[in-house]
Amino acid sequence: MVDIEVQFEDQLTSDSPPGIHAVGGLQEDMSAEREPDCTDSLQNTRQGDVHSLEVEEPLSLSSVLALAPLCGDHAACNCDCESCSCPEIRWMERSLQSMELQLQFLMSKADDLHECLVNGQGHLEREALAAAVPGFLYTCQPYFNHLESTNTVSQHIPLPFDIYTRRLQLLDFSQQLCDRLEQLVLTYASYNLLCLDETKPNSVSHFCIGQSQLGPLRVTTFRYCKPTPYLARVDTGLYKRMRWNVESLRDEWQTDEESVEKETDTEYYFLCYEDIPNAHAETGGDSQGVSHGNMVRMWSIGQWVQVTPVTEDLYDWIKCEVPTASYHRLLFLGSNEPSSCSATEYLQQLLLSRQTAE
Repeated sequence: MVDIEVQFEDQLTSDSPPGIHAVGGLQEDMSAEREPDCTDSLQNTRQGDVHSLEVEEPLSLSSVLALAPLCGDHAACNCDCESCSCPEIRWMERSLQSMELQLQFLMSKADDLHECLVNGQGHLEREALAAAVPGFLYTCQPYFNHLESTNTVSQHIPLPFDIYTRRLQLLDFSQQLCDRLEQLVLTYASYNLLCLDETKPNSVSHFCIGQSQLGPLRVTTFRYCKPTPYLARVDTGLYKRMRWNVESLRDEWQTDEESVEKETDTEYYFLCYEDIPNAHAETGGDSQGVSHGNMVRMWSIGQWVQVTPVTEDLYDWIKCEVPTASYHRLLFLGSNEPSSCSATEYLQQLLLSRQTAE
């Protein structure tokens, strides 16, 4: 079986357009294939405790668009976009193929962890496999970061059709891997090998599915493996499925004209649903449980508004056992749950509209 160790390095060589660098590429030895071995998978997957999230600077969509000529009246070169004759389009094709191979590799590792669990392993072996799952989730983060960077919304640069369709394909890769990892965690939780209670220190209630840069904002996205109460100890009727940590980066300009990061302010946004009364709803509901009797499930994106503690004093936070907050609804999404990629794009549009207003 190929080694689970995944290394993300610069993957563009002489075939790449000048000035373009990818976030990374998986490197794996495919010289020999054999049946998956649970012991090998465990030894190679386990990463140890990870106490901080360190991610590389993602590839911005604007860097790709800067080299990709627009079609139609805005065309910068004489090329047939449908035949992908431009070098930039061909480069995107190669990048797409590379990312698809990386997706297949990560999906196969998830399948290995799943198969080793359900195919008659003993209790001790299952516990060891469960310990490897958080490390594997962390291993997938650089891949998510690269895919997430393609989801950056551009207000000023129209997307050519070829770039747009390839962008959608990359986002589909992100959605596939997110869904597969979520099912993997839920399967291990069904065997009582992983805890999904976020109040517990060893919880795997959520995992990171990418980080991107949006102007002065750094957006880190998390997916909850199952609907989780908005507040741990207060019943608000809200259940969260996604969280975004939005950091506002403040730069301090030095005399040598180099910018260094001074401090960050972080805001928290959530994708939540709540069941609300609906006098017009009919008895029953669809497969997603949108309506039941006189209740209808509504989705929204809202902001965490701190209630306690009310200060930034460290001692106040130490004395506060569980922070509490209200939910400031910013965008109503209707009764259907959006995909993680769609929800992130909604949030990015919301953040961009705020920047424009300011």
